[in-house]
Amino acid sequence: METGTEDISLERLMQAAQAGDGAAYEHLLRSVVPVLRRQARAKWIGSIEPEDLVQDVLLSLHSVRHTYDPARPFLPWLGAIFRRRLVDLQRRHIRKAKNEVTTDTLPETFSGDETNWLEDGQGDPDLLKSAIASLPAGQRRAIELLKIQELSLKEAAERTGMSISALKVAVHRGMKSLKQALGA
Repeated sequence: METGTEDISLERLMQAAQAGDGAAYEHLLRSVVPVLRRQARAKWIGSIEPEDLVQDVLLSLHSVRHTYDPARPFLPWLGAIFRRRLVDLQRRHIRKAKNEVTTDTLPETFSGDETNWLEDGQGDPDLLKSAIASLPAGQRRAIELLKIQELSLKEAAERTGMSISALKVAVHRGMKSLKQALGA
């Protein structure tokens, strides 16, 4: 961070801001923003805008303003906050970049059923319908309510008159039967 005669006035502004002077705090923030912007542009490496770093430093300044010691220079204190936020943002940027995968061609998806067809039969809706229809009535009803209509166990129990435990057993047995019928 830069030092100079402005440091003395910034110290006084921060001291007044700590005492509750809102106008002094506003003046302090307006005074440090250009300094922070210059530093952010000079130090930043990456794709995140320098303004993001400035805003992060201002938020940190606001949350830790009570820790400033008026007997010490202001700009070195602000510089320490700046360096920590810079490192934090760069770490976040690196972590995010590590998990991103770039590709030249994007996979194509379409909303129509005919374009999302699986040739091996596992995605055949008619086969699934006939497999569900072949289930015993209790299992079929449990599968329809809990898996297809996505009702809660309580709602399905109210509709069928079955207990929650009986519904769980019926769904489990029905799913097992469907897996066998579909060869999965």
